[in-house]
Amino acid sequence: MKKLINHPEEVVTQMLDGMVKAHPETYKRLEGTTVLVRRNKSSSKVGIVSGGGSGHEPAHAGYVGEGMLDAAVSGEVFTSPTPDQVLEAIKAVDQGAGVLLVTKNYTGDVMNFEMAAEMAEDEGIQVEQVIVNDDVAVEDSTHTTGRRGVGGTIFVHKIAGAAAQEGKSLEEVKTISEEVIRNARSMGVAVKPAQVPGSGNPGFDIGENEMELGIGIHGEPGMETIEMTSADHVAERLIEEVLPELEVKDGDDVAVLVNGMGATPMMELYILNNRIHDLLNDKGINTELTLVGNYMTALEMSGASLTVLKVTSELKNMLNKPCHTIAWTKSE
Repeated sequence: MKKLINHPEEVVTQMLDGMVKAHPETYKRLEGTTVLVRRNKSSSKVGIVSGGGSGHEPAHAGYVGEGMLDAAVSGEVFTSPTPDQVLEAIKAVDQGAGVLLVTKNYTGDVMNFEMAAEMAEDEGIQVEQVIVNDDVAVEDSTHTTGRRGVGGTIFVHKIAGAAAQEGKSLEEVKTISEEVIRNARSMGVAVKPAQVPGSGNPGFDIGENEMELGIGIHGEPGMETIEMTSADHVAERLIEEVLPELEVKDGDDVAVLVNGMGATPMMELYILNNRIHDLLNDKGINTELTLVGNYMTALEMSGASLTVLKVTSELKNMLNKPCHTIAWTKSE
């Protein structure tokens, strides 16, 4: 295993410290925790907290900043943060308007964030939670009951953050976040698995001339192993799986995320995006926004995922609101 680390048990702490040192204007780390919070908080708004296991960078701490998250909680690699850590994040961002937790649908994340919400409510903080389940590949997996939460989480961060920044109430921010979740669907593919630091083993075995379709972001195998094929064919297969779940039709508007899994060259992601846009255009579907790059990764997995968000006028408006984070910045 070749990785630029010191000791496997220190990777999360040292990564977070490195992030703060690289972006001191953006972050501060809560002492004794794995929580990064906004250094400059907006007053009297709903707080937005997300998080999960490390290894998905820039998710989730990369989306802490103006117009997106107020705090992110990092667990160990591919492991949920503890309820106590999540509680510290909730307390740090609460300004009296309540806190929304954005959680990916993995059993550990859901349970620990729910426990943290109950603990916060015992301390008089109003907390709501939304659970992202955009992955169309599998209904149940090693880590979930129901569909997994993957790249669609990034759109939830953006739109929930924009709604909160506008001064919407906790219930309103939750409602629009749930609309994003209903309207977002994703699927991924990998040509090489990732390896957790210290584990000594890859997440799954794959042959030299094979690809894994429908992979998860924790190194879970997918729904089907297929022969290595072209980028155009991969794009076609992803579109075939994702679009029917959204019931998009001629004239509809969408936002598209072509996401790298950690070790995929930008060249390959843009080649995928080229075909994906052509396929959408051929169906009369208008692409309002395109994101291409590493937004939610799986360590050094080589592959990509596609997320399509069907946008209404309100969702489009929130997507176009300004934000400033290290992973997604949009100007006025």
